[in-house]
Amino acid sequence: MSFTRELRSSSEPAALPRLTTGNAQLDEILGGGFPAHSINILMGEPGSGKTILAEQMMFANAEENGRPILFLTTLAEPLDKVIRYLQQFTFFDPTKLNHGIVYDSIGQDLAERGVPMLVPRLKDIIKQQCPRILVIDSFKAIHDLSKSVTEMRRMLYELAGLLTAYDTTAFLVGEYSTDDVAKYPEFAVADGMLELARNKLGVRDERFLRVLKLRGSAYREGLHNFRVSARGIEVFPRLVSPAFPESYDAHLERVPTGILGLDEMLGGGFVRGRSTFLLGPTGSGKTTLALQYVLAGVERGEKCMYVSFEENPTQLHAQIQGLGVDPDEARRNGLTILYVSTVELQIDSIITEMFNTIHAQAIRRLAVDAVGDLLAATRDSQRLHNYLYALQQHFAVRGVTSIFVHETPAAGEFDTKLSALADNILLLALQLNDGRGKRTLRIVKARGIGHDLDERGLCITSRGVEVK
Repeated sequence: MSFTRELRSSSEPAALPRLTTGNAQLDEILGGGFPAHSINILMGEPGSGKTILAEQMMFANAEENGRPILFLTTLAEPLDKVIRYLQQFTFFDPTKLNHGIVYDSIGQDLAERGVPMLVPRLKDIIKQQCPRILVIDSFKAIHDLSKSVTEMRRMLYELAGLLTAYDTTAFLVGEYSTDDVAKYPEFAVADGMLELARNKLGVRDERFLRVLKLRGSAYREGLHNFRVSARGIEVFPRLVSPAFPESYDAHLERVPTGILGLDEMLGGGFVRGRSTFLLGPTGSGKTTLALQYVLAGVERGEKCMYVSFEENPTQLHAQIQGLGVDPDEARRNGLTILYVSTVELQIDSIITEMFNTIHAQAIRRLAVDAVGDLLAATRDSQRLHNYLYALQQHFAVRGVTSIFVHETPAAGEFDTKLSALADNILLLALQLNDGRGKRTLRIVKARGIGHDLDERGLCITSRGVEVK
C-alpha cells in the first residue's frame, strides 16, 4: 500500500536507465537509448544491418571492470566468421574481447538437443557470467528446431523470467518481417522492437529503420534513414517541425538580395527567416541569381551556405569568379559550399547534414540548387514535402533566409503543392520574339509584404543578374 501511495504522490515520472546504441542520433530517436533490463527484438531481412547494430551497441557499453556483455550465436553464421567481419569496423576494440565482451556459440547444443536445452544452458551461462547485456543471433533460427508453438511459448516464458531475475538487457536478433509480429510468441514478451529495412531505389539501395514498440518510452515514430559505413550504423533521424516557444516573434528585418532591381520590386528585400522558391526553365538564370544572393550575404558579413546537387565545386568556383569574386576569399569570409552528387543523393542524409551545418556555423543565408534532384532521389514526394516544410519551420525560428531553386517547363508551369510551402515565389522565364531571346522575372507571391506584380526584363552581365 505504501509503495502505491509513493507512486501516486510523485509529480515527475521516474526516468528509466538507458543503454546507448553507440549512435547519438539513434539514441535521440529512442528517447535516450534502449531501456535497461528490457527484452528487445532487432528485426529485418538478411544484410539489413542487425548484427552490426548489435555489436556496435555492445562495444559502446562495454566496461572493463563491470558486468560482461555476452554475444551468443545459434544456427546462423559461425562464430569465427562473425568476429572476422567485426574487425573491419572502427568501433571494434580488441582489448574489450574476453574482458568486457564475450562471444560464444550454442549452435551445436541446439542442433543436438533441441529447444528444451536453451533455458538450462542460458541459466548456467548467466549464473556464471552475470552478463549485463545478452545478444542472441539469430533467435528466429531457433524456430526451425521447435516442435510446437507451445514449446516456444514455454521456453520464452522461462527465458523472460530468467533475464528479469538477473537484470539482464536482452537483444534477440532475427530475420523477421512485419508479418511475423503477429505469428511468433517472442513479440508478445518483447519490450522493444526495432525494424531495419532495405529498399531498392533505381540502381542503389536505401536503408531505413523504425521503432515498432518501445515500452515506457516516448520515441520518434516513422522511417529514419541510415547507412552502414566503417563506423558502423549512421542514422539520419526524420526531421520534424520545431516546438515554437510561446513568445515566438516573426522577424521583421529585411534581407537585401544583392540583385539590382529586385530589392525595389520586393520593397526592400526578403523578410528575414522566410523561404523563396526560385522557379524557371533551363538557362533562365536561376543558379546565377541564387549564387549572387548568397555572395551578397557574404559581402555583408553573414555566414552563408550554397548546396549544389548539379554543379561541382570546380564549376561553382568558375561561376563565382565570373561574378568578380575570389572563391577562396569568399570561403574565408563565411561561404560554405556543400556538394552532393545526384548519383549518391539521399534526402535524409543531405537534409540532416544541411541542418547540422546551419546549426554549427550559425548560417544566415542558404540556397539549395535544386529541389528537382531531391524529388528524383525519393519515391515519396509527400515525404519530401514534409521534410521541406519542417526544414523551413526551423529556418523561421533560426532566422535563416533561404532560396530553393526548382526547374520548371518552358511554359512556366510549377508544382503548386511544393510552391505552397514558400513565403515567396520568383518566376523566371525565357521568351522568344522574332528569334530573339529575352529573360524575364515576375514575383508570383511575396507573403505579407507589398511587391511589384509586373513582369520585368532580366539580364545577366559581368556583374551578375540585373532586373530592369
